[in-house]
Amino acid sequence: MDLSRRQFTKIAGLATVGTVISSNSVWAANSDTLKVGLIGCGGRGTGAAEQALSADPNVVLYAMADAFSDHLEESYTSLKQKFGEKVQVAANKKFVGLDAFQKLIDSDVDVVLLATPPAFRPEHLEAAINADKHIFCEKPFAVDAPGLRRVMMAAKKAKDKQLSLVSGFCWRYHIPKRETFSRVLDGQIGEVVAAEATYNTGELWYKERQKGWSDMEYQLRNWLYYNWLSGDHIIEQAIHSIDMLSWAMGDEAPVKVSGTGGRQKRTDKKYGNVYDHFGITYEYSNGTKAYVFCRQQTGTTPSYAVELTGLDGKCLVDCRTGLHEIKGKNPWKYDDDTKFTDENAYKKSKVKNMYQQEHDELFASIRSGKPMNDGEWMTRSNLLAMAGRMAAYSGETISYEQALSSMEVLFPGDISWKTKYDIPIAVPGIKKFK
Repeated sequence: MDLSRRQFTKIAGLATVGTVISSNSVWAANSDTLKVGLIGCGGRGTGAAEQALSADPNVVLYAMADAFSDHLEESYTSLKQKFGEKVQVAANKKFVGLDAFQKLIDSDVDVVLLATPPAFRPEHLEAAINADKHIFCEKPFAVDAPGLRRVMMAAKKAKDKQLSLVSGFCWRYHIPKRETFSRVLDGQIGEVVAAEATYNTGELWYKERQKGWSDMEYQLRNWLYYNWLSGDHIIEQAIHSIDMLSWAMGDEAPVKVSGTGGRQKRTDKKYGNVYDHFGITYEYSNGTKAYVFCRQQTGTTPSYAVELTGLDGKCLVDCRTGLHEIKGKNPWKYDDDTKFTDENAYKKSKVKNMYQQEHDELFASIRSGKPMNDGEWMTRSNLLAMAGRMAAYSGETISYEQALSSMEVLFPGDISWKTKYDIPIAVPGIKKFK
């Protein structure tokens, strides 16, 4: 049977929903303890460890790794207080330094959680798959095309080796969004003729330089502001909106990508070389255009949503208020008995935490012996965000294929605490696409 990509995506998405195991009794039937290793002990990594420990009654945190000992110890203390005996990280299983990831992977762990700054993801993912580990891989997965190509190959290898690989694109595991986008893919609003996605938010944390920090330590502790570590905020943060947009479009590749961006508010040197706003246009083969806007500017109106216009109606998914609604010929609204009047109401709703859902499904797949692999669509979304940044940085219109084939390297790979590395701020029209 010859399926279009849109049909394939819809069927695969519904199959995933159908295989969710909701009862811990299935896991409990397997008494083997799963040992988890956490690589990257910041806030997101600590959260991922919490969800992993909550996903299965017979899981323990066995090893931890981070470039910085203070990150590791803060995370360990927090997790130990919350989970007690499920945290079994001995002193010799706390690995610190730039090579800590390999030491953890070489330890006796079954599942690895990858949550370091994105630039390290390709190497860490490759190492974990080569060592036959099941993986939770936080988004994004690479900051440049050479790195993403490594991830694509690694994901294929994971599938060949029947290892589970779950991505940190949490909205793909959010039940209301599965319900909504499955309807869009089923044609409930007709052919999509226009789309918009936003991730407009305030500014994030910054860590003042401390005595004794090398240039490299300072940059690693403020990795958000260096595109060679984060990919810039269109990849590090707004990629969630881009992923939802791609999902709604059947994960089809656009034919052209153009964009703009720059630094209007975050102009201080402490903000490294990243932009504070982007505006991207993705054009598809049928003429549909999708617009993505994102900014990190305090004092501006927030927006975190995807809006789709079809021939038979409109669909709105609002991540701040929890509204999931279709208007037009076939109206529909997701309702869990909560009135989503504002963001706080949404947080208090009955909708299951999507971060927990992704770990529940990961561990269920391991227990059932039916590995899941997010590799294909997770790398497509990463490439879409990357193509947007490339187009904005250069001011050139590029194709999806050009973005994938790019030879530009942002992350140098082999770094030490003494490494000095600097990439100038991109100026459209001067910086050229490579």
